[in-house]
Parts: sequence; C-alpha cells; structure tokens
Amino acid sequence: MIVRNINDEKVLETTYRAHGGAIAQMILDRRTLQELGFLAIARLEPGNEIKSHIDPMEEIYFVVSGTGMMRVDDDEQQVKPGDATWIPAGSAHSLLNNGPDILVILVVAGSNF
Repeated sequence: MIVRNINDEKVLETTYRAHGGAIAQMILDRRTLQELGFLAIARLEPGNEIKSHIDPMEEIYFVVSGTGMMRVDDDEQQVKPGDATWIPAGSAHSLLNNGPDILVILVVAGSNF
C-alpha cells in the first residue's frame, strides 16, 4: 500500500506550472502507478487560466473548490465543487478561474503507452 499526502516531500518536489496558469503537483505518478498515468492537484488563482492544450491520454478534471469555465473542444461549461469533467484523448481543453477564490482541481490521467 502507498499512501501519499499532498504535503509529502515527494509531492512537493514535483511542483510545476501547468500550461501557463496553475501551480500543480503530482500526488501519484508513473514512479508508483502501474495502469494510470498520474493523479495531480492543481491550484488556479482567480483570473488565471490553464491554457488550451491537447494531451495524448484521457483525463478527468475534478473540482474540489472554487469555480471556473471549462472548455473541451467546442463545448464550454461553468464548473463548481463536485463537478467532474471527462476529457477524451486528443481533445483541446482549458480551464479559466472566473470566480473570486482559488480554484482547486484534481486531475486523473490515463496511461498513454
């Protein structure tokens, strides 16, 4: 069993800026996982955006707190805590924090190999 906390050193050392907007950390990734790509947490300040990008694997964005405008290809929808968005592999997607608070999401990615 592996239990990883978002404040663990192994998580904090993975901190990076995700697609121009969010500060993200890998909670679990290929160093540990066998069938999944990763589980990450990302924090997006008000007015900031995870810019449109395409990934080779499917993903799920799960909103923990805050609100935002999620775009997947030509679909756009307001998201709030408890919402999960499925992003098919190869789809352009972005997320804008259009609310007054920090937007926190969990991102689960499938394996792309």
